[in-house]
Amino acid sequence: MSPDNKLLPKRIILVRHGESEGNLDTAAYTTTPDPKIQLTESGLLQAQEAGARLHSLISSSNPSSPEWRVYFYVSPYDRTRSTLREIGRSFSRRRVIGVREECRIREQDFGNFQVEERMRETKVDRERFGRFFYRFPEGESAADVFDRVSSFLESLWRDIDMNRLHINPSHELNFVIVSHGLTSRVFLMKWFKWTVEQFEALNNPGNSEIRVMELGQGGDYSLAIHHTEEELEKWGLSPEMIADQKWRVNAHKGEWKEDCKWYFGDFFHDLADSDKECETEAAVEEREVHEEVENNMLTNSEDNNEDELCNGQCS
Repeated sequence: MSPDNKLLPKRIILVRHGESEGNLDTAAYTTTPDPKIQLTESGLLQAQEAGARLHSLISSSNPSSPEWRVYFYVSPYDRTRSTLREIGRSFSRRRVIGVREECRIREQDFGNFQVEERMRETKVDRERFGRFFYRFPEGESAADVFDRVSSFLESLWRDIDMNRLHINPSHELNFVIVSHGLTSRVFLMKWFKWTVEQFEALNNPGNSEIRVMELGQGGDYSLAIHHTEEELEKWGLSPEMIADQKWRVNAHKGEWKEDCKWYFGDFFHDLADSDKECETEAAVEEREVHEEVENNMLTNSEDNNEDELCNGQCS
């Protein structure tokens, strides 16, 4: 790893909470505030298993560098804090640098107490309107979540740039973000600059599912280092998005992928290769527009002449 990357986390790992009472029965939301929804017994076991998988992933990836550390960010909801508590069973105190409760990575706000019938109707409306921009009455849209996740990312980068965590450069750093399904998808959308259309195609992670962004040799992060192409397809990534993840494995930090279609191809039609070609195409289009205007004027003039000859007596 280059000297510039020494303080960058080796991995940024997203973990969704374990199975909750609301996942098991949505009626729980009618009597219990969303932040107070608890994990089920199965959810607690899922979280413990996630902790074991995390420890194995981090500790076995680089046996020659045993000095690794973990820093946790966690949503303030009870189900995410309980998930973190169970994950923590797999880590010793010396491995954990610290933890921060972070409100900006909380669940999408669906309003206050949820009335089942009204919520079913609302979710039908959301499918018609679009999942990203639809705002729940008294709640949030995914676009609102995007805004606060963007703010969180800025803080995360300041933590890194200013070495607020006081990381020993010889230690391998791992960030673990214990959050929610939609919030995790929005995080990836923001990080990898995915479009709204691409977001709409993404599938929610399962309970206690782990998604790993790992630092490549060039200093960029990729999902394709730890995860297989089949996994990425299952998550809803398109072939172009998967190809981009594979490119990032060896890409240099700040490098621009020229052929990434959602940077250009999705916004323009057949951009000219040179200024001269562009000027030529513009001149052709201008001439075609001018000819069309003249033809319309000529047609209108002929119609007017015909009306005058008829003098209102033509049938």
